[in-house]
Amino acid sequence: MNTVLPPRVRDERALEARVTELLEAMTLDEKVGQLVQRNAPGGHVPDWLADEIRAGRIGSILNEVDVDCVNEIQSIAVEQSRLGIPILFGRDVIHGFRTVLPLPLAQACSWNPELVRIGARVAAVEAAASGVHWTFAPMVDIGRDPRWGRVAECLGEDPHLSSVLAAAMVRGFQGEGLDAPDSIAACAKHFAGYGACEAGKDYASTDLTERELRSVHLPPFHAAVQAGVATLMTSFSDVDGIPASANAFLLTQVLREEWGFDGFVVSDWESISQLAVHGLTEGDRESAVEAVTAGVDMEMASRCYADHLAALVNEGVIRESRVDELVANVLRTKLRLGLMERPFCDPGEFPAIANAEHLEVARRAAVESCVLLKNDAVDHRPLLPLDPERHRRVAVIGPMADDAGEQLGTWVFDGDPSIARTPLDALRDGWGDRVEFEYVRALRKPRDRSHDAFDAACEAARNADVALLFLGEGAVLSGEAHCRSDITLPGAQEALIHRLRATGTPLVLVLMAGRPLALESVVESVDAILCAWHPGTMGGPAIADLLFGVENPSGKLPITFPRVTGQIPIHYAEKRTGKPVTPETWVHIDDLPEDAGQLSAGNTSFHMDVWYRPMFSFGHGFGYTHFHYENLDRSAEGFASGESIEISVDVVNTGDRAATEVVQLYLRDPVASVTRPVRELKAFQRIDFAPHERRRVVFRLTEEDLAFWSRRGRHEAETGRFEVWIGGNSEARLGTDFHFHSTDRDPGHDRSST
Repeated sequence: MNTVLPPRVRDERALEARVTELLEAMTLDEKVGQLVQRNAPGGHVPDWLADEIRAGRIGSILNEVDVDCVNEIQSIAVEQSRLGIPILFGRDVIHGFRTVLPLPLAQACSWNPELVRIGARVAAVEAAASGVHWTFAPMVDIGRDPRWGRVAECLGEDPHLSSVLAAAMVRGFQGEGLDAPDSIAACAKHFAGYGACEAGKDYASTDLTERELRSVHLPPFHAAVQAGVATLMTSFSDVDGIPASANAFLLTQVLREEWGFDGFVVSDWESISQLAVHGLTEGDRESAVEAVTAGVDMEMASRCYADHLAALVNEGVIRESRVDELVANVLRTKLRLGLMERPFCDPGEFPAIANAEHLEVARRAAVESCVLLKNDAVDHRPLLPLDPERHRRVAVIGPMADDAGEQLGTWVFDGDPSIARTPLDALRDGWGDRVEFEYVRALRKPRDRSHDAFDAACEAARNADVALLFLGEGAVLSGEAHCRSDITLPGAQEALIHRLRATGTPLVLVLMAGRPLALESVVESVDAILCAWHPGTMGGPAIADLLFGVENPSGKLPITFPRVTGQIPIHYAEKRTGKPVTPETWVHIDDLPEDAGQLSAGNTSFHMDVWYRPMFSFGHGFGYTHFHYENLDRSAEGFASGESIEISVDVVNTGDRAATEVVQLYLRDPVASVTRPVRELKAFQRIDFAPHERRRVVFRLTEEDLAFWSRRGRHEAETGRFEVWIGGNSEARLGTDFHFHSTDRDPGHDRSST
C-alpha cells in the first residue's frame, strides 16, 4: 500500500514540496516509469500490463475508455505498486466525446470564443465520466495549406484568431479548476510549425525561419500557455533541421525559459524513436538522449525511455538530476489534477451522456459554424432562406444528406452515430407537414464515380421548386495522414452538379467537408452555397434551421478557399513582394501574345491560368441581412509607447432580421525593418444586432498590437505610420491611418524617415 500519497494540494508551494517528497522516495526505475506512456490493450488488463504497473514502470496509459477497466488499472497502481502513484489516462478528445461537435476548423468559423469554451467543457465532462484525465487537444497549428489532412483539426490560418480560440478551448477542457472531477488536462499540439509541412503532406519536413516561426506559428501556443494549458505535445516534423522531439530551442529556450511553462511535454506517437528515421540519431538509445536533453518529459507509445534511460543514467551519459526535472513536471501535473486524492472514476457523479443541454450546445455550435458562402438572387430575391410557401417541393440529393457517421467527421473514436440527427431527418421532422421532400442519394459515397443514379436525381430536381445538394468529402478524406493533392470535389460530384444545373431548378449546395475545397469549376453552377463542414451530432437540425431561416447564418471563414488547388499556398496575410499584382496587370493565358519576345502588361506576381484572388477570402461569410460600415474614425492622430489609440466605426444592420456580425479590424505596417504582411487581423468583435440597429463599435490598440519579430531579433513595435481597416472580412476597404512613436532611442528602431 502507498505510504507517500500526499493530501490534496491547495497551493503551489505545498505542491512543490509534495513533488520533492515523491522524488526522494522513488527509485531510478520508478522515475523512468513516470515518463512512459503505453497504449491500452482495450477493455481488459492482461497480466503483462498489471505487472508493469505494479512495478511502477508505467506513468500514463492512452486510449482506454472502459471505465471499469480504468478503475481496475488504477486500483493496481494505487493499491499494489510501492508508492501508489495513480496512472494518467489520455485520449484524443478532439471535438467532442459521445456528443460530437463540429470539427475544430468549423468551430473557428463561429469566431465565438465563449461557444468554443462551452463546447470543450461538454467534451471534458463526457470524457471524464469514462475515466479520461487528459485530452490531446487543442491542436493549434496554423493551417495555410488545405491539402493537409489535419487542417480539419486546426483553428485556421490566422495567429490572432487561433490564439483567442486556443485559449478558450484550454479553459473549456480544464474548467475552473484542474482538480475538479469533470475537468481534464488539455494538451496544445503540435509544438511547433507542423502546419507548415511541405506540400501539405503529413509528417513532411518544414522549412521555417525563426521569424516565421515566432510571427505565425508560435503565438497560439503562447496563448495556450498563458491560459494555463497543462501539457504540450511535440510535432512529428523538424524545425530548421532538428525534429521537434529533439529541439532544445523550442522545448527549453522558448517554452521553459521564455514562457515559464511548468507543465509537461509529451512526444507524439513514437516520434522519439522516429528521430533515427529522420536521420538525426542511429537508434533508440541515442534518440532517448536527444529527447531527454531537449526536454520531452513523457514518451508516447515507443520504448526509448523504458529500454535505455536508466542505463544512460547509470553510465553517466544523462544526469539523474535531469531525469528528476522531467519526472517533476509529470508529477506536478498529476497533483494539479487531484489524482492522488481522487484516482477512481464514478460515472454516477456525472450528468447523462448526450443529455439535452449537451445536444443543444452541439446544435448551437453547428449553427454558428456554418458559413453562407454564396446566395444569389432567383426571381429577384436571394434563394436562401427557403420559404415553405414558395418551395413546397424540395429535392434532397446527395450521399451526405442522410449519413450520420459521415457528418461526425474525423477524430471521433468515441462518437455515437446513433444519436446523430441527419439533415434529411431534420428537414422531414421540422418541415415535412408543409414541404414535400424527395430524397435521391445519387452517389453511394462522396468518392463514388458512378453516374447510374444521375437520371433519378435529375428527375427529382425537375419536379422540385429547389434542389438541396448535400455533397463534399467523406470523413475518411481528412484527418491525420489523409492529405490530398487535388482538393476539388471527389468522385463524380462535379459531373452530378453540372447535370442538375441543366434541369433549370435552383440549386443549393450544402458543402460538408473537413477542409476548404477548390470550387471554381462548379461555383457558377449553383445558386447558393452553405458550407456546413462536418457539423457533428446535431448538424442536421442546425442545417435545416439555417436553410429555412429559423437561424440566420453568422459564420465567417477562418481559412481561405482557393479557386483551384494550384493556387496553394494562398492566404490573406501574404507579403506584398516587389511586383504585386493588380487587376490591371493580371493577364489571362488566352490573352498572351503569340510572339514570346513581346512583353505583356503583366510582369507582376500571379498565375496566368486563374484569377489571382481566392474564391472565398478569410473572414468571408454572408447572412440573410446586410451590414453597412461608415464613419470610421480614430481617437488621435497617433500614440506613443505606454499609450493606446481607439479606432471606431458605425455598423448598421440594414435588414429586417436580427442578425450577428463579426466586426474585424486589420492592420498593416507599410514600412518596417523587415517586410510585413499586406494586412493582419488584430481584433474582432462578434455582435448581435436587432433589425435596422446601428452601433458604434470601438477597438483599442496598444503597442503590443503593432509589435512583430524585428530585424533586431526582438518582439517590438517600430516608430512609423500604420494603416488600419475595419469591415466584415479580410478585404475590408474602409480604413484610416495613424502614427506610433516608440520611446526606444535606437535609430534602427525608427522607420519613420523611410
